[in-house]
Amino acid sequence: MRPMDYLTRALLALMLALLLPAAWAGVPNNRAEPAYAEEQTILQAQQDSRAPEPALDNAASGKAHIDRHYIGQYGAREGDVIIQRGGNLWRTWRNGWISSTSGILIILAIIGIALFYFVIGPFARPRESGRRILRYTDFERLIHWSTAISFLLLAFTGLIIFFGKVILMPWMGHGVFSGLAFISKYIHNIFGPIFIICSLIMFFTFIHRNVFTRVDRAWLRRGGGLATHEHVPAGFFNAGEKLWFWLGLTVLGLVMTFSGLILDFTNFNQSRYVIQVANYLHLAGATFYIMAAMGHIYIGTIGTPGTYEGMRHGTVDEEWARQHHELWYEQVKSGEAPMAPPPEPPRVPPRPRPGPAT
Repeated sequence: MRPMDYLTRALLALMLALLLPAAWAGVPNNRAEPAYAEEQTILQAQQDSRAPEPALDNAASGKAHIDRHYIGQYGAREGDVIIQRGGNLWRTWRNGWISSTSGILIILAIIGIALFYFVIGPFARPRESGRRILRYTDFERLIHWSTAISFLLLAFTGLIIFFGKVILMPWMGHGVFSGLAFISKYIHNIFGPIFIICSLIMFFTFIHRNVFTRVDRAWLRRGGGLATHEHVPAGFFNAGEKLWFWLGLTVLGLVMTFSGLILDFTNFNQSRYVIQVANYLHLAGATFYIMAAMGHIYIGTIGTPGTYEGMRHGTVDEEWARQHHELWYEQVKSGEAPMAPPPEPPRVPPRPRPGPAT
């Protein structure tokens, strides 16, 4: 077995071991208790009351200082709301079935990728021809890596904030975890807007290459040859990469953008109820975004050898292009797409001039 296989298995085992407790990260609903004695008293009074209070869309819902989700009842800033009873529902859901479902889905994604790697296996690395083709410009690689690095920072810090109490704090201790969570929170808040800007630039940079054509339907019908390892013709981007662009970068990116801005900038008169709903959407969007990103990273690295070189160096081998993106390769050979610039000859340092005799 090659050293890369050992390293891959070790990394997958480590990720699974760290994330396994996340499946049970939530507080069971039947054990979740309101955070304050006053809130418990209010909830008990509601249960004992014979006349239920008005619904959430009614301006009479709740009483002064006791918000009941109603938006705008106490003014734009809700300055006189002491207890928001909806907060208990948000806390119970976030720490209960939402966190458990999110942890289970992420673990299932890791297991699925691992099974695919060990059962189906990656594409075989094509024999290199020695001729290089320009795949990405310097600007395209810069914006890709800026987006990718900011995404990874947001993903790791978000997982720490979401699951850290269950996974990290038991062996790290309260003090160390408190510092880690504090740093993670600020990294998350700072890099969120950076990720949004990078995603917008990336969207407009690659949108012209992500228009679906008839060729993409054929690629999807054959599953891109991922299971059979057959080479299905594709253009510059195949249908799988286009789905990642539209469903991942665009759709999930919009969900994360709007929900994240509501959570990050809480001084625009949004009520606590709006913030709680934004948090639900942010957690759901982050879960699916991380799952999709893991698949994207797998296919772009060990799943399809040679792919990572294009985004790292900007060029790919001609044989790789012919096998994985045949239609784009034909465009390159016909002169419709640029070839890689010829390598510069090595510079020979000038010989030092002899100095005056001493």
